[in-house]
Amino acid sequence: MSKTSWLKYLLPALLLTTTAFAAGTADVKVGTGVEKYEITGASDSFTVAPNTRIYAATRLTGVEPGTVNVVWSKDGKEVSKTELKVPRAAYRTHAYRTFREGDSGAWTAKIVSPDGTELGTASFQVTVQ
Repeated sequence: MSKTSWLKYLLPALLLTTTAFAAGTADVKVGTGVEKYEITGASDSFTVAPNTRIYAATRLTGVEPGTVNVVWSKDGKEVSKTELKVPRAAYRTHAYRTFREGDSGAWTAKIVSPDGTELGTASFQVTVQ
């Protein structure tokens, strides 16, 4: 085996690692507020009055600067989308949705890259009273 033949095995592994890193990840938490970029009132089940905000806070790592979207889905169907700016590869940010009458159900807040790659998700139940 020549000194450079090992490169043909190493190069594909490096490309896979780089691609996985470029996609990035998002740690997503939901709650009733945000203080100093950290979620407050975190839960996976909320009983709220109409016109109450529920926040999705995320810690992004390894993402390309640009934007990500928070996709809000109820019972498996996309309801709304919030675009967030991401100025650097490691970044914390948040979005909120106001819950009104008729919004009770199973919800997800999914962080999605511009190319549609899912970076992270949080599932939760909402009961609006």
